[in-house]
Amino acid sequence: MTEPQTLHEIFYCSVLAQDLPANAVGAIVSQARARNAAQGITGLLVFDGLRFCQHLEGPREAVAALMQRIESDPRHIEVRVVHQGPLPARRYSGFGMGLAESEGPDLMAGVHALEGEAALKHFLALRSSFDING
Repeated sequence: MTEPQTLHEIFYCSVLAQDLPANAVGAIVSQARARNAAQGITGLLVFDGLRFCQHLEGPREAVAALMQRIESDPRHIEVRVVHQGPLPARRYSGFGMGLAESEGPDLMAGVHALEGEAALKHFLALRSSFDING
């Protein structure tokens, strides 16, 4: 009998590469949804026109592999893992990979300025203000 995989979470922030138009984000998410679903990864990506904040959750190995791909993806710059660790239960069971656009840069700039669990808690507190497309 195999043991269930332990859930793991990673919360990172990054900036859109200068040569990419902001509308490229929709294509990024569309491609990621199917791949992430196959790996058991769920989460939420918030984009404010310049900055990304993404909270990922799923099996530890799958989330770590995805984070390695993101860190080497030229569409992101200044990629910074802000928080990671074990997760007792999924936060995003209602959808696979949600996308929300933040109204103006102030909300994500505030998250980008924080570190560790404080950044994650601030991001999670903002979730109800996002119009999430899942």
